[in-house]
Amino acid sequence: MIDLRSDTVTTPSDGMRQAMYEAEVGDDVYGEDPTVNRLQERIADRLGTEAALFVPSGTMANQICLHVITDPGDEIVLERGAHIFNYESGAAGLLSGLQLHPVEGDQGLLAPEHVEAAIRPEMEVFPPTRVVSVENTANQAGGVVYPLDRIEAIAETAREHDLHLHLDGARLWNASAAHDVPEQDFAAPFDLTWVALSKGLGAPAGSVIAGPKPLIEDARRTRKRFGGGMRQAGILAAAGLYALTHHRPHLHEDHEKAQHLAETIDALPPFEIDLDRVETNIVIFKVTTDTAASVVDTLEAKGVQLTPFGPTTLRATTHRDVSMDDVETAATLLRKTFGAA
Repeated sequence: MIDLRSDTVTTPSDGMRQAMYEAEVGDDVYGEDPTVNRLQERIADRLGTEAALFVPSGTMANQICLHVITDPGDEIVLERGAHIFNYESGAAGLLSGLQLHPVEGDQGLLAPEHVEAAIRPEMEVFPPTRVVSVENTANQAGGVVYPLDRIEAIAETAREHDLHLHLDGARLWNASAAHDVPEQDFAAPFDLTWVALSKGLGAPAGSVIAGPKPLIEDARRTRKRFGGGMRQAGILAAAGLYALTHHRPHLHEDHEKAQHLAETIDALPPFEIDLDRVETNIVIFKVTTDTAASVVDTLEAKGVQLTPFGPTTLRATTHRDVSMDDVETAATLLRKTFGAA
């Protein structure tokens, strides 16, 4: 089976498994796991921040970040397709008493004028606008990258209104690889940033929050409250360290696979795709003559798995466990199944 549903389906490579087996561990709740500490130091250095914190998942990373830079009743401005708004089970309201203000962006990306228009007047009938949250890359928009100049412009608008900035960097590694911009440049304007280890980097679990020491200290306490304090977590952190060294340099290969797949889809009559928006490892496309669910079922029966992303929208995500040969096999199957008669 060629699994293109998500880059979360990867399994640890042999070298990663060996690194996990050999990991030196301690009790991370006491701050005594040396491998976790090395991972945190390495991510903080990579993102240009004072400190970092290892957490079990990306959803927890998002929720911790928002919790420590808000008060209950505050409002978060974010693009309508954002993961926080669509895929985190209402956690911001449940855990932190926050209100989300989704904004229709420019093809899935926020711009300074969107932020400006969304800021509430300072009146007692309105929730205080407190945070602007950006997701880079933007998953629902097709893995597109926020250009650095747009991020800096959004940040300038936010600072003019004394707003905090939060970066959902689940696929920041992909953004950096696609635009050849260091991760720390993308992260620099934000109060808190987090990056995933379990997507493009191929680790089995974990994300890392990065920012100034006072906020990371607050994040550590919040992690405990949210049930994310782990003990001998170095076994997982070792996978992240291995991935940074051995997997991060190859992310551009996933982008090349996605481009090849997208070009195949573009040539098939039942599908519509904007090739200019295939920047990283995510391919979003529409079927014009059927439903997404039907296409998914047809392809799965033939050995290729995709994700339905709406009634007529599909997503394919390339990753390190799908080779270029696998992508070509999937492309050949697509041509045979959906090509012109």
